[in-house]
Amino acid sequence: MPVLAMALPAAVFMAAIFLVPFALVVWTSVGGTQFTGEHFAELVSRPLYYRVLQNTLEISVTSTLATLVLAFPIAYHLAKQPPRRRAFLMIFVLLPFWTSILVKSFAFTVLLGENGLINSALKAMFGPGGGIKLLFNRPGVVIGMAHYLMPFMVFTILTSLLAQSPDLRRAAEIMGAGRLRVFWSVTLPLAMPGILAGCIMCVILSFGMFITPALLGGRTDLMISNLVEFHVRETLNWNVAAAISVALVVVTGGMTMLLARLRGDQLFGGE
Repeated sequence: MPVLAMALPAAVFMAAIFLVPFALVVWTSVGGTQFTGEHFAELVSRPLYYRVLQNTLEISVTSTLATLVLAFPIAYHLAKQPPRRRAFLMIFVLLPFWTSILVKSFAFTVLLGENGLINSALKAMFGPGGGIKLLFNRPGVVIGMAHYLMPFMVFTILTSLLAQSPDLRRAAEIMGAGRLRVFWSVTLPLAMPGILAGCIMCVILSFGMFITPALLGGRTDLMISNLVEFHVRETLNWNVAAAISVALVVVTGGMTMLLARLRGDQLFGGE
């Protein structure tokens, strides 16, 4: 009972800042007192929304895979370090959290631009035609999103790697397995729950990204969150914007439940 009493203020606070606004969004999506489903029907009937959903899926999955490729070696290296050194190195993984995502996105425009640091170096090495387009297109969005998602993936995988017993690898080595065989047969399979959980978490976060695709992407890289902003600010169609938001919450909610199941129902307090 004391635990419930202590949790009550937090529950009321969460209800006030999330459930009440979300209820208003749902109310707007169904037309308020008119109560119609035409706004959701519009999402199904118009090709634009299919295209934006496809863009969102492609960008989210691509960014997640790019993050995984970069994050796994970092997590693996951290897992091999002594605790004191690991704690120090984790500071560098957390650096993206210390800067606003808006500031980081603007910084990427300087880094990836036509006359940015990368293209300037390429032109110096390969001549004026050596530059590549990395801004206002999908590669720029993927780079920016992968940079933001990196800590989530690293720490999720690191948790799985640290939970592995060293005796398993030692037993495999005694049986004659080499380092590569130990990695493929022991380390990687045991790390799969963390990898899958990190991928799902990054996809969930990617679905709601707004600033990075808005600043680094092109016209063909419109994502769901950008479409919501377009309806709210440009067409003033708040009902459709609310319907898109509700659909996005339902999709991400389903992914969150899958993530909870992968992590042994830890998010919901299960055993």
